[in-house]
Amino acid sequence: MVISTIADGLTRSVESVTDSVSEAFFEPVIRLGVTGLARAGKTVFITSLVANLMDRGRMPGLRAAADGRIVAAFLQPQPNDTVPRFDFEAHLAALTSPEPHWPDSTRAVSELRLSLRVQPNGLLSGMSGPRTVHLDIVDYPGEWLLDLGLLDKSYAEWSALALERLKIRPGSDPYLALIGQVDATGPLEEPAAQALAATFTAHLHAARDAGYSDCSPGRFLLPGDLAGSPALTFAPLPKPESPPRKSLWREMERRFEAYKSQIVKPFFRDHFARIDRQVVLVDALGAIHQGPRAVEDMRQTMADILTAFRPGRNDFLSRLLRGKRVEKILFAATKADHLHHTQHDKLAAIMSAMTRDARDRADFNGAETQAMALASLRATVEETIDHKGASLDCVRGRLLDSGKQAAFYPGALPADPAQLLAPGREGAERWLDAEYEVMNFAPANLSLRPGEGPPHIRLDRATQFLIGDRL
Repeated sequence: MVISTIADGLTRSVESVTDSVSEAFFEPVIRLGVTGLARAGKTVFITSLVANLMDRGRMPGLRAAADGRIVAAFLQPQPNDTVPRFDFEAHLAALTSPEPHWPDSTRAVSELRLSLRVQPNGLLSGMSGPRTVHLDIVDYPGEWLLDLGLLDKSYAEWSALALERLKIRPGSDPYLALIGQVDATGPLEEPAAQALAATFTAHLHAARDAGYSDCSPGRFLLPGDLAGSPALTFAPLPKPESPPRKSLWREMERRFEAYKSQIVKPFFRDHFARIDRQVVLVDALGAIHQGPRAVEDMRQTMADILTAFRPGRNDFLSRLLRGKRVEKILFAATKADHLHHTQHDKLAAIMSAMTRDARDRADFNGAETQAMALASLRATVEETIDHKGASLDCVRGRLLDSGKQAAFYPGALPADPAQLLAPGREGAERWLDAEYEVMNFAPANLSLRPGEGPPHIRLDRATQFLIGDRL
């Protein structure tokens, strides 16, 4: 077992070195990780990004596109034969059909390779022809990313933290009542373990629906083919004084460790640790609508997420000797099209303040970070209406539930982000002097001219930050 583990590690090291040499001297590869928590818009972001890189008429903020140096863009088979392909064509068809609708959300890891033929600039522009740059986009659920924080926790530590959160989160009463009837020192009875896991999972779903961000273990929400397995049949329990062997507590502890070793670590090893650029999509408007506690939970979650990254510069020798590190991280507040453009700067400032702890840590370690407000697919138009003698800057779009057109004013975001962050840190349950509403819009009917991708807000600037230096 030890010899095979060492051999596997050596094989992976050799493959990493080979990949690094190939990328450095032949056709560079940019591995872009795309993640975000529920309803942040990962699938739409990737679909619109690829479509707008293939038809670049709406990408003036991407310098290589604005200069006409991207000669061609085309999809190729992805390099990893064991990872599902991101279904770009089906998702684009959903957004551009005569009756457009949002595509299904991310439920597992997927990958897509987009190859760009780029004409060099500067001194090399007249000395060589176009070169190929591969963009490997890795799509994975943000809930799985949160699981990386479990790796340095014991079952007792995780249980204490989870039980503390249960006290202030919705949907917790059934689980708290259930553990009051359980003897953790008694022998394991599988029906009892399944009931605990199912009730705890129901609480996680309720907490996520209420706008809370850190709802781990993430595979409880998106189990896939692991549903019902022992590795997903555990839950937090108060630690007894001396739990005996083969007790409920000991079995829950064993399953927690199996979850880390057999589910979380392979994800980190096979997918996450190979990423060198990362975008984290955040539904900040949804959290603001849910209230101060949801905003504070999201702020803490953003800081926790960064502990999973390995930020720093990807110098060639350091990649050969130590492996890849995340060079750039973009924290993007999505659904900017739900606000009039006069409020976009405020949303970006809130996103910046919300991720301050996370970005400071990354900047200190040598990574470049940025916060931005964007809309991967613009679903609204702007208009100003008169309401009770006052002018309101609104957006108009097609409502998701009824299909009817409606104008929407969500409320005025504060110019000072502290007005949103401070109440959450102080434990406030609701906003004292304002209310922030959200509206669910359906995709707009699109009529695209040749050479144009789907309409967006700042997707070109986001792309320039993430990959522009490699083009």
